[in-house]
Amino acid sequence: MTRLQKGLWAAVAVAALGAGGLAVTVSRAPEVATSGASSVAAEFELTGHDGVVRTEEDFRGKWTLVFFGFTNCPDICPTTLAEIAQVMDDLGPQAGAVQPLFISVDSDRDTPMELAEYVPQFHPSILGLAGTPEQIEAAAASFKIFYERVPEEAAPDGYTMGHASQVFLFDPDGGFVRLYGNGTPAPEITADLRARIDAHG
Repeated sequence: MTRLQKGLWAAVAVAALGAGGLAVTVSRAPEVATSGASSVAAEFELTGHDGVVRTEEDFRGKWTLVFFGFTNCPDICPTTLAEIAQVMDDLGPQAGAVQPLFISVDSDRDTPMELAEYVPQFHPSILGLAGTPEQIEAAAASFKIFYERVPEEAAPDGYTMGHASQVFLFDPDGGFVRLYGNGTPAPEITADLRARIDAHG
C-alpha cells in the first residue's frame, strides 16, 4: 500500500482540549480524559523492532515524537504514521535531530518481528517498540494515555484496540513539550519542529 493510499484514509479520531485535562476520541473506544500535561513523562523499557531493548534514556539529545498504536489498526495508525513520515522527509537535514517512536499497545500480536515488517514501510527513521503487557501498561501510565482491548468479530483474532491518538513531543532533555492532536497536518508539525530545533541551537 502506498503512502498516498494510506493518506487517503480519513482519521476517525479527533483530539480536543477538554476542561480539566486533555480529552481524546479514540478509535472504537469512548472519549476519555488524561490528566494534566505537567504530569506527562516518557518512561519505558521496550524492545525495538531491531531487537534492541530501549529506554527513554536512549533518545536523549534528540527531539522525540511518540505515537501509540498497533499494526492491525485500520485507520488512525497508518494515517498518523504516514504524516510522521512526511514530517521526517520535509525536515530534510534537520530530521537528524528528531526520533519518531511507534509504541504498540497490542502486546499479544505485535512482536518486534511484526513491527519490523510494518513500521519501516512508512519511514526508515521510525522505530517500533513492543513489550509485555506489563511493560506496555507501565509505559502508558507514564504518558497518561488510554488504551483497551475491544471485542470485534470482523477484526483479526476477533478484537481491535482502542487507544489515544495524539502524537507526543519531548525535547532533547526528555521534557514533555506538547501534544499534536490527531489529524494535525504534517506541514504544521514540520513548521513547529523547525522553529524549536532552530531555537534550541
